[in-house]
This record gives sequence, C-alpha cells and structure tokens, in this order.
Amino acid sequence: MNKALRFLISSSLLLLFVPLLGGCNDSSAPGTGSDPAQAEGNTAPPGRLFGASFQTLNNPFFVDLGNGLQKELAAHGDELIILDAQFNSLKQKNDLSDLILKDVAGIFVNPVNWEGLKGSLLEAQRKNVPIIIVDAPVKESDEELIVCTVASDNVRAGQLAAEALAKVNPKAKLVVLHLSVNKACIDRVAGFKETLQNYPEMEILDVQEAKGTTEGARPVMRDLIGRYPDLNAVFAINDPNALGVISALDSANKLDDVTIVTVDGSQAGIKAIQAGKLHSTSAQFPKEIGKIAAEKMLAHLNGEPVEKDVKVRVELITAENAEQHLEAD
Repeated sequence: MNKALRFLISSSLLLLFVPLLGGCNDSSAPGTGSDPAQAEGNTAPPGRLFGASFQTLNNPFFVDLGNGLQKELAAHGDELIILDAQFNSLKQKNDLSDLILKDVAGIFVNPVNWEGLKGSLLEAQRKNVPIIIVDAPVKESDEELIVCTVASDNVRAGQLAAEALAKVNPKAKLVVLHLSVNKACIDRVAGFKETLQNYPEMEILDVQEAKGTTEGARPVMRDLIGRYPDLNAVFAINDPNALGVISALDSANKLDDVTIVTVDGSQAGIKAIQAGKLHSTSAQFPKEIGKIAAEKMLAHLNGEPVEKDVKVRVELITAENAEQHLEAD
C-alpha cells in the first residue's frame, strides 16, 4: 500500500483526488477517484506526494487550476492530493494539518480567509513543509512564511472590467457583489474603483457580500433590484456570482436593462457573453497559474531561488473575442 492510498483511507471524510502515475491526461480532474495501486501498467515507483487546499471545488476555475498543478507534477513522477475547504476556514485549517501530518513534500494553498492562515503557515514551517499560495494572496506580514504567491493580476482584472463597462455605459448606476474575505476579490474591487475615478458620471449605489457563488448572488441581487430601481450595471467579482446576477435579473425581466461585467473567463461565462446575457469577463488562466506554481515548488525543492510575487496575465473577453476563448465540448 503506497503513501497516497494510506492517506485516502485515513481521510475518508475529505474530498480527495489522487492522480494516476503515468495514467493522467489533460481532460480529467486531478486524480479523480483513482487508486494509484490499480493504475494499469503502473510499474514505476511512487514519487513525492504534494497537497493542495482550495477554498472550493464547486467552481471550474479551481478544477482547471488543479489540472495545471497535477499535469506539471505528474510530469516529474509526483502525485497531488486536492482538498475542498468548502469556503470554511476551520475545515481548511484541519485539512492543512492533515496534509502536514502526512509529511507531504509541499502544499499549495488557496486561502478561504486571507487574514486567517497564519497558524497553519507556522505549523507548516515547524515541519519544514514549504507552502505556495495560489490565486488569492495572504497578508503581507505572513509572506515570510511562504515560498511565494502565484496569482492573476487581480487589480488589472478589475481595471479591465471598469474600462469595459465605461465604454458601453459611461453613466452607469451600479452595484458591486463582493467577497471581502478573499484578497484576490479585494484587489479586483480596488482596481475597479480606481478606474472608476476616471469616469465621474458613473456611480456605485451599493456594495454587497455575495459569497462568490451563484447561489449566494441570486438572493442578494433580487434584494438590490428592489432597493435600487434605477440600477443599470453590476460588477460581480467572479463568473459564478455573475451567473446568479443573470438569474435574478432574468426572473425580474430586467436582464436587458443591466450591463454586467465580471472576472474569471470560465466557459459558462463565455457562453453567457455569446448569449447576450453578460457583457464581459476579465479572463484568468488557472491552468497557467497551476503550472507556474508547480514549477516554482519544484525549483524551491531543488534549492533554486524563487521570486516572491508571481503575477499571471489577465485578458478581457467580450462578444468580439469570445469565440476564440471557447473550448470544444
């Protein structure tokens, strides 16, 4: 019984992905439901075991990020376990403790709460387990406890969203759907507001928390529609939030009256653009984030220097270029 299988048994309450050595491909989620010991033709000895903890796996962005990590690690004969924190800080803390106790070679963390990770980072440091933060940064004072942060340029993503909105609705009366415990979302909103200063006729009517999910956004948007009958634009902090906004506006027969801009570049978001329901999304490249994060981890373990802050490109997707970003079904 190898290390990955032992972990699977002892962590039965955790969502667990274990990739097949030599049996993985790009189209599968990382290690979905697979037992390395049963991999057909797998005669190679197991490599190092790495762990990852994401704030959620109920978002295609994180599935793609995991695929990027897994592909790069598998190319070096290593394995990856991905745990779903389900937007629960306490669960993420416990998941990280479990990974550290299993003596993983390194951990990739997407924080649920950017201000609440220090205890886990200190625990990893005491056990000499390197941590790389992905997608959403931690507090600046905690950065000495990590190898590096690999994330999208979230400030630029917010700027792109604001520029796109100003181009089609320069007098927008808008609301913002936020997730303020997440530093990536804080940066997006900061970039959005910064750019809005160039357009004094645009007005933010309200900023509300919407949990970063479709289900979280829907009731919040329904309430905002009732409170602000003159609102005609929305900045949602990610595609799942934007889909909830679309659902609420559609039910209220107001979808044609409101311009929606967001961040992510998911396939669902791109299809919404093509359907005329979403104006734009500032695309991130999660597979690229995962690949780069894995490369940085391997470089660190090889004793090579690693830069502390790695920014990954973002790109605006509108109806004009949506087709080129749509993947084949």
